[in-house]
Amino acid sequence: MAVGKVYLVGAGPGDPRLITVYGLECIQKADVIAYDRLVNPKLLEHAKKDAELIFCGKSPGKHHLIQDQIHELLVLKASEGKMVTRLKGGDPCVFGRGAEEAEVLAEHGIEYEIIPGITAGIAAPAYAGIPVTHREYASSFAIVTGHGREDKGQDHLNWDALAKGIDTIAFYMSVGNLAYISAQLIAHGKEAKTPVAVIEWGTTEHQRTLTGTLDNIHDLVVSEGYHNPSMVLVGEVVQMRDKIKWYEKQLSTVLQ
Repeated sequence: MAVGKVYLVGAGPGDPRLITVYGLECIQKADVIAYDRLVNPKLLEHAKKDAELIFCGKSPGKHHLIQDQIHELLVLKASEGKMVTRLKGGDPCVFGRGAEEAEVLAEHGIEYEIIPGITAGIAAPAYAGIPVTHREYASSFAIVTGHGREDKGQDHLNWDALAKGIDTIAFYMSVGNLAYISAQLIAHGKEAKTPVAVIEWGTTEHQRTLTGTLDNIHDLVVSEGYHNPSMVLVGEVVQMRDKIKWYEKQLSTVLQ
């Protein structure tokens, strides 16, 4: 039996229209689609009628399949000669563990391709009317994981470099750790009044955006009940939202 092939596909940040043309082709021709929790289910409507759909979703503290099981699944299905699309929210190589899955496939001699996707760190701010770079406000941009904590031995970030050397910082998976993030940035030199935006369910019909500053954003998030999935954006570019926000205006018009 011929060995199949695996496509590690970025599904984009939530709006199904933001998937790439190539990514959509991989969904349409797949024998097996192994998809994550944040993949918009509308994308699965493009699958073949006889395609096998396998949920591999993860949420904080709750994994339908652990990562090793996902590795085993990809190897098994490809070894059966099937064309497998591993469908991941955002981009497979931006906190998506796509590289780990590619490593396993390479070790087993299974052919694969990595299909980039639009990552939430750029897309969610854009839908909220916040550019990650701007000639007046930001010439540098960083994508950072936000769930590491020093008290758990998980914080490996260079806070001094982030606070002093980066104009715009996008924190993934960070709402539950926002007080710590804000405190670290302030302690390492970021102004307490630096603008911050929290974008919940970015690019979807459930998107909402909260703005504040480093010294009050945690309290605002708690009082307004924001939860994951949310993108946290820190930097002066957040000021642009009042001028160019567009998507939530569009949503409110539709709901009226």
